[in-house]
Amino acid sequence: MDFHVLIPARLESARLKNKMLLDLLGVPLVIRTAQQALKSNAQKVYIATDNDQIAALAQAHNIKHVLTRTHETGTDRLAEAAQILKLPAEAVIVNVQGDEPLIDPELINAVAQQLQGSRANMATAAAPIEQRAQLFNPNTVKVVCNFEQQALYFSRAPIPWARNDNDAHDWAQASSDLDQPAPAQALHHIGIYAYRNAFLQRFPTLAPGVLERLESLEQLRALEHGEIIRVHHWHKAPAPGIDTAQDLARVRKLLAQKNISNS
Repeated sequence: MDFHVLIPARLESARLKNKMLLDLLGVPLVIRTAQQALKSNAQKVYIATDNDQIAALAQAHNIKHVLTRTHETGTDRLAEAAQILKLPAEAVIVNVQGDEPLIDPELINAVAQQLQGSRANMATAAAPIEQRAQLFNPNTVKVVCNFEQQALYFSRAPIPWARNDNDAHDWAQASSDLDQPAPAQALHHIGIYAYRNAFLQRFPTLAPGVLERLESLEQLRALEHGEIIRVHHWHKAPAPGIDTAQDLARVRKLLAQKNISNS
């Protein structure tokens, strides 16, 4: 299936200063992410940014880039980038976050494939949650799906709730037993998206709904407006992204181990 990867990248970051420029064994973070995306089956991979420094880095590493206006969300930036690139309405665009330097190229392919032969205009991915600690962590977004692998709801709360589980009938008790296994149906939403370009152009014009504002989850806007989101069930926990200094240290260690094993 033909698709393009767009990587939204801004310089500012609330928790890590100049996050996209952080060094990962001699390569800037956003470039590492683009290099992983280039291993996928994408026709083209572009970094979409409003920052001249990031654009210069992309050029220096032979990564295609698009300069956009400043935007509040990555989705808005992608919509403008697709306009600049004059991508057709039927084009499939995969949004890969710039802070995902270890993203699996096969995951990118799988999410794009979800839109082939489907009525959905949007797709994403999810992986099993194994521990209850992750289920109760509000930074871990959960998703529940129907029989056709379509998203029913996304939440920061522990969903689905195992009402008849003897260990989980009491919310307070369940949230204290964080070392116990999570329900088998619990899914961790992975923050990667595929869009049909026609819908990507329409998305910024849709009014945010009550649920999106309550959960601070932009994907709920699509559900609140009646859109279908296909969910690819990925077979393993996603590779760690980088939001904190601890994440940065962890990814550097993983990359160093990978380099040693490949040498």
